Amino acid sequence: MNSPAPHRALHAVEHAEALDKPAAELTRRLRGPAASTVGKVLRGRWLGHPLHPIAVTVPIGAWLCAAAFDLLPGRQEEARRLVAAGLLAAPPAIVLGLADYADLDVRQRRVGLVHAASNAVAIALFGASYAARRRGRPVRGRVLGALGLTAASAGGALGGHLAYAQGAGVFRWQPLDLDPAELAGSDPAAPRNPA
Repeated sequence: MNSPAPHRALHAVEHAEALDKPAAELTRRLRGPAASTVGKVLRGRWLGHPLHPIAVTVPIGAWLCAAAFDLLPGRQEEARRLVAAGLLAAPPAIVLGLADYADLDVRQRRVGLVHAASNAVAIALFGASYAARRRGRPVRGRVLGALGLTAASAGGALGGHLAYAQGAGVFRWQPLDLDPAELAGSDPAAPRNPA
């Protein structure tokens, strides 16, 4: 059975060994800060799970709402403000994501690097969208916003792959105190979610 194209694309990123050198360098630079007391706070030790997935909901939500307002006549100002809100919320999400990066394994680092690059493109496009809107060029602002949302969606798919397919951050701060049969179900060889 052939996997769907998006699934194949996500796995291709996982296996992109060309990303190993920049990913290893980024990890080297982040290990010290991530292990510090502040790093542990940023990584969510006090909560029991990573904070980055929570923080990304704000810029993503703001940009999705901006796209919705872009579809409504006379709502350009609301869309512009929502683009700005997403841009203001992005830096904390970036810092939290970088704090988590130091704990990733080799395959997760590859996906994380492309995830970060996709989101950097999204932020740049939304920044350009905001600037166009401020200059009274709403059509250009909407087009740039749509491109930014496309890049953010790709970044989100990669982030979802990190969390759900690769298990990044799973059981980082708490012991796995479940009976293995509870996790695997009646057939330990079967996928946990066969859908």
